[in-house]
Amino acid sequence: MTENRLSDYLSHMLDAADQACTYVEGMEKEDFLTDKRTQQAVILNIVIIGEAATKLLKDYDGFLQRHPAVPWHAMKGMRNRIAHGYFDINLDIVWDTVKTALPDLLAQLPAVQRAAEQQDGE
Repeated sequence: MTENRLSDYLSHMLDAADQACTYVEGMEKEDFLTDKRTQQAVILNIVIIGEAATKLLKDYDGFLQRHPAVPWHAMKGMRNRIAHGYFDINLDIVWDTVKTALPDLLAQLPAVQRAAEQQDGE
């Protein structure tokens, strides 16, 4: 039997989303589009989020179904698009993700994390 990593994956997602948002704090889109270092840092964190979502979908689908507002499949899809089409990354979508989707995720995940910890304690 594998150990329950649900809380760990959610923690990785929270940390990665927080990091990515921190990297672009106070930055304008035009600056982001010319700053390769920040682009790569944000993209790496989006991949980490997608990797965690992929693992969660594989191993904890029942738990995720109780949290349908979180875009689990979209996170996995974003990771796949980046990983398999790296030279075709649309930086406008990356910017929109880090400025809109990740702050929403940061707002949603703490409650999901608490639910996971309660489930772990059962």
